[in-house]
Amino acid sequence: MKILKLIVNTKNEKYPILIGSNLLLNLSKILKKHSINFQKCLIIIDKNISSKEINKIKKKFKNKKVFSHKFNATETNKNQKSIDKILEILLKKNFSRQDCLISVGGGITGDVSGYAASLFKRGLQFINIPTTLLAQVDSSVGGKTGINTKYGKNLIGSFYQPKLVISDINFLRTLPKREIICGYGEILKHSIISKKNFFKFLNKNFNKIINLKSPFIEKTIYESCKIKKIIVEKDEKEKNLRKFLNFGHTFGHAFEASLGFSKKLNHGEAVLLGMKTALDFSFKNKILCEQDYKIINQHIQISKLPKNVKKYFKHKDIDKILSFMIKDKKNETDKINLILLKRIGLPIIKKNYNTKYLKTFLQKQLVN
Repeated sequence: MKILKLIVNTKNEKYPILIGSNLLLNLSKILKKHSINFQKCLIIIDKNISSKEINKIKKKFKNKKVFSHKFNATETNKNQKSIDKILEILLKKNFSRQDCLISVGGGITGDVSGYAASLFKRGLQFINIPTTLLAQVDSSVGGKTGINTKYGKNLIGSFYQPKLVISDINFLRTLPKREIICGYGEILKHSIISKKNFFKFLNKNFNKIINLKSPFIEKTIYESCKIKKIIVEKDEKEKNLRKFLNFGHTFGHAFEASLGFSKKLNHGEAVLLGMKTALDFSFKNKILCEQDYKIINQHIQISKLPKNVKKYFKHKDIDKILSFMIKDKKNETDKINLILLKRIGLPIIKKNYNTKYLKTFLQKQLVN
């Protein structure tokens, strides 16, 4: 069994990310090897995970008290009510800070579980077992946790690093193609903001990656996580450099929120639309060079990735989109800050765009 391993070393925590197949079969050995000890654990399980898989995990915890809580992982359930339910279990079962909360699911499950773990007695041990491609390459790395509110996405949360991340490729084989594309959006983002060579690898091997062929999928997850790891280690609390990871997200989060986090547009698709919009904005404002703009667009076109904002929105939606963009965490005034692209591997932060300017741009996007 080949395991790819990365070590994330932040100011507050040092932890491994393990990538490979059939990792959960060796869960006990993995925990022992990484000196993770506890008497009780609460497993927060995405309700879409099969009972068979959960039973496999539970059997690995011999001589420990194991509790489980099934979670309906939707953006609308990513709220304080869900956090309170988890905290209630931890309190009722008298968990200590040395005990453990384990997330088994996608990014929503991980975000909610991590936030609950950060709050309980100001922090108990947290292990993340991401089961979607999106979570394996993005939300499981870097310690961002949080919930949504009616005012927008991820506006309440904390930075709380896990003790361990286990990315088992086997989970991906149960996912629909739409979910794989969803994760690919974040992988593409990492390549665009950081490494042209990685972008070339994706461009050449897209079909093998999307069909989960080894060793291409493992290498893709590893390289994507490596990019994020390097950024997080330099800027854990998103003061400067880590903001670049939000490329496409200011538009993307606003697209999601404007549709009420419906199934019509999932997070990865929203990020892909947001990236395409940010690329268009970068090019039309003479920030992004034409050559790289064409190369990225060609990849999006050939790969048949979501790219058409008009499919989801009309002119009447623009004011709502802008209202969510104004509430974005990166903004410091009533103006809107955007992560844009100068060339592949060189993102920049451009500040203080007014809503009138952005409204004109979005109107043109919905016409073209």
